[in-house]
Amino acid sequence: MLPLPELPVELTIERLGQLGEGVASWQGRTVFIPGAFPGDTVRVHLEAQGRVLRGLLRQVVTPGPDRRAEPCVYSSECGGCDWLGLAEPAQRTAKQEIVLSTLEHLGHLSRESFTVRPLLVAPRDWGYRRRAVLHPTGKGTLGYFGRRSHERIPVSACGALTPVLTGLPGKLAPLLKPLAKDTEEVLLLAEGDKAAFAVNLTGPVTARHVEAAEGAVRALRLEGAVLVPKEGSPRLLGKPALRSFSPLRPEVPLYLRPDAFAQAHAEANVGLVTAAVYELGARETDSVLELYSGNGNFTFPLAAVSASVLGVESSPVGVELAQRSAREGGVGNVRFIQGDARKACDGLVAEGRKFDVCLADPPRAGAPGLAKWMTALGVRRVVYVACDPASLARDAAGLVEAGYKPVALQVVDMFPQTHHVEAVMSFERGPGAA
Repeated sequence: MLPLPELPVELTIERLGQLGEGVASWQGRTVFIPGAFPGDTVRVHLEAQGRVLRGLLRQVVTPGPDRRAEPCVYSSECGGCDWLGLAEPAQRTAKQEIVLSTLEHLGHLSRESFTVRPLLVAPRDWGYRRRAVLHPTGKGTLGYFGRRSHERIPVSACGALTPVLTGLPGKLAPLLKPLAKDTEEVLLLAEGDKAAFAVNLTGPVTARHVEAAEGAVRALRLEGAVLVPKEGSPRLLGKPALRSFSPLRPEVPLYLRPDAFAQAHAEANVGLVTAAVYELGARETDSVLELYSGNGNFTFPLAAVSASVLGVESSPVGVELAQRSAREGGVGNVRFIQGDARKACDGLVAEGRKFDVCLADPPRAGAPGLAKWMTALGVRRVVYVACDPASLARDAAGLVEAGYKPVALQVVDMFPQTHHVEAVMSFERGPGAA
């Protein structure tokens, strides 16, 4: 193998990789270059990271046709919006292609073997994020992680956040100074014009923590806060559970809390839920198994078109919020199990339970073993909601091997200005499958 040159080399970016980096070639080897976009001619310093060759961007010699000025003062350092310099139409084309090519190369699923639906475009490209994760910087400020590093970049305001959250990082940091040494991360959440925050602590909750957090809630006129100790139950201050409404079922309240998962883009989430419900195609006589059900984001729309829904969720907070929604919304055909999806599925199989259809919305690591459970539970149709193309490809391959046929793919642009993407993929049990 040739030694790497000490001086920067000039390369042309050919495409975007799965993790959002520009991809170029040098001496027959693939080079991944963060911050570079297709058509760019760049000067980079080559660096080997294990077997992977990366290029540290030193200069954009000639910008590609889709490169643009980045409308953020933090963009050169912040790791949040890694595609801010790429025009939105190019972002959308790249996301669709990344999901399809990952399914082909990792999952060995030809794109001709299923229906590829047009990408669902997010209604807002900027100022849309209703949640954020911030970290204390050690300098009395809050910030985001840097690009491909855990270096903390201080941020006083963030234009990617919804208007009620935009200036909150700078306003909240001095008020939470008494907690700074004990803080792991600060979580922001908004719903409309209401906001709340949570603090994940490195140890127990103390009176000093409570006093500072309550002071911040009052001073900034927030709804509430949650202090989350390393061990034990969260401490709720004020009313941190923000009331929203269930997508497709506005008569059912949906509750969000800053210490629990929520989709980042409220408007795009409606499209995501609509796509998932459509792809599942549940009948009014069907029993639905929903894995990783969270706070009930998909649950109540599914309950409206089926006989029953059983939701499985590991987060106690998620289950608590979903049960509150069911109770207040008068939804009687849903039930929730709090626990690990794998153990819950093993238990359902042992009980001899059967389900007609299943919706799974796993975290980034995916749902290893999903195909085995679907087969054992007699599920005829599966919809997989994915936030990681590689996990989707792996689990899709498992479903196909178990006799499920890929039906359709719907990519959703849930995270404009970033390489992150959501995908909804449906599978149906083939005739004669064991």
